[in-house]
Amino acid sequence: MSRWVEEGMGEGTDYRLGLARSRVKLGKFSGWMGLVLAIAGVIAAPVLVVLAGLLTNSTATWNHLAATVLPTYLANSLGLMLGVGVGVIAIGVSTAWLVTMCRFPGRRIFEWALLLPLAAPAYLLAYVYTELLAYYGPVQTALRQWFGWQDMQDYWFPNVRSLGGAIVMLTLTLYPYVYLLARTAFLSQAVCTLEASRSLGCSPWRSFFTIALPLIRPAMTAGLALVLMETLNDFGTVQFFGVDTFTTGIYRTWFGLGDRPAAMQLSALLLLFVLSLIGLERWSRGQARYYQTANTIHQLPGYQLGSWRAIAAFLLCLLPVTVGLLIPGGALLMMALEPATSNSDQDFPTTNLAGSQAQLGSFAAHSITLAVLAAAIAVFLSVLLAYGLRLHPTRRMRLATQVAVMGYAVPGSVIAVGILVPLGALDGAISTAMRSTLGLSTGLLLSGTIAALIYAYLVRFLAVAFSSVEASLTGIKPSLDDAARSLGHSPLATLWRVHAPLLRGGVLTAAMLVFVDVMKELPATLIIRPFNFDTLAIRVYNLASDERLAEAALPALLIILTGLIPVMLLSWQIARSRHTL
Repeated sequence: MSRWVEEGMGEGTDYRLGLARSRVKLGKFSGWMGLVLAIAGVIAAPVLVVLAGLLTNSTATWNHLAATVLPTYLANSLGLMLGVGVGVIAIGVSTAWLVTMCRFPGRRIFEWALLLPLAAPAYLLAYVYTELLAYYGPVQTALRQWFGWQDMQDYWFPNVRSLGGAIVMLTLTLYPYVYLLARTAFLSQAVCTLEASRSLGCSPWRSFFTIALPLIRPAMTAGLALVLMETLNDFGTVQFFGVDTFTTGIYRTWFGLGDRPAAMQLSALLLLFVLSLIGLERWSRGQARYYQTANTIHQLPGYQLGSWRAIAAFLLCLLPVTVGLLIPGGALLMMALEPATSNSDQDFPTTNLAGSQAQLGSFAAHSITLAVLAAAIAVFLSVLLAYGLRLHPTRRMRLATQVAVMGYAVPGSVIAVGILVPLGALDGAISTAMRSTLGLSTGLLLSGTIAALIYAYLVRFLAVAFSSVEASLTGIKPSLDDAARSLGHSPLATLWRVHAPLLRGGVLTAAMLVFVDVMKELPATLIIRPFNFDTLAIRVYNLASDERLAEAALPALLIILTGLIPVMLLSWQIARSRHTL
């Protein structure tokens, strides 16, 4: 049955031919093509600067890296990707199916609670769990007291600062990517398909594996691609745990060895590796299409779980929320409430929560402003790119969109340098022209501004929004485009009146993902931000780097709390959108 649905009940060929005829009428080169190519060129410019590193001659540093540590970078990066990929698919897809299709106590709460770990940066979990699970931490100390152990010779305890620990930290914070997109896809499934599987005697698990899972493959793959790229780009967690990956190698080569060409070559190699993975997945998908065959207004059929199955579902949904947010959040709250070091002239000691945090309001305002602007612009550009590709699925358009979103595979600091180099040259040219004509020096007009910082966020996170929007647009039948065109609607009118309402869930998901990512982003912000324009992420990083984790607890909690509000609201809107189509 899954194959029957995948092929569109035998009508997929007619849909594609009809849409192709509509596309021919648009001409070989339309305004949409020019718009998509222009957006791709602007967004990809810093990444192309990085790729230009492949054209530079190999340096002695590069030759040394290739002969010594490059195999280690590759092995650790592959191991990290494999572990995190398996973990996020297992947690994200299973929990999305449970809260969408099954009925058990607490399901309504878990619908939005499972998104909460997305608001916590992975490096923050690494700091907290290192404190909790270290030899002198509360966990091992309690174990030694309970069992009378004296030292490490008497027992074995897993080392959290390892490749396995990094996999766990990243899995706990990244699985919501897969959960969000998988749940959106489950909510969009046709009722008749699932009812047909039940009428044929399929059990809930058989319906899941043979019907539901194949239909959500585009959304699941989009979420997994985001997770793998985010995993390869992580720096704080793997650097703190001492795991050498491509990203730590790039930072060490650029800032430690001071060899920019070698670092650019490492970045380009990482980028080509990620693009190869994406191309491999698209090739494996082949010509398969995944269209829903009925409307989604009716209530999805639910499976009532009883006895031990309901308990197992409850615990399965509770575990990632507890380990990914409640435990580290509770630890941070306890650190914030601990008495701070008081001066001798103070009568009463203050807590870290009530300490010198007068600037936290401005830090939070800076973070929220940047996140809102970046999310809005990224979603707008993603809709234009995805719809332009739908109208003209040519090789040139596919290449343009892939180039536009490949910035997600490049570390934030490398993107920052790729932006500052051309912007610095442009500022210099403008200043020179102004001095020669008006005798005025304009200084830096673009470098180190909020506009440059937003530009960096778009280059870095446009893939997040595009993947979600494209996955939602892929599930819309091409016959709707044909119907709109036959009624005389232009492509822009079709986008606004037909596709926009159907894309509501995907657009909201994209906005939320970009917002939360910008709230947590650190390297690009640290390099490009205007003078005296700090964010919550920078505040946490500076304090944690100085081993002042107790003082960093409050801004860290603000990052989490600020991300929780849109997570919960957008989760509610996504669920509600199913009944308002």
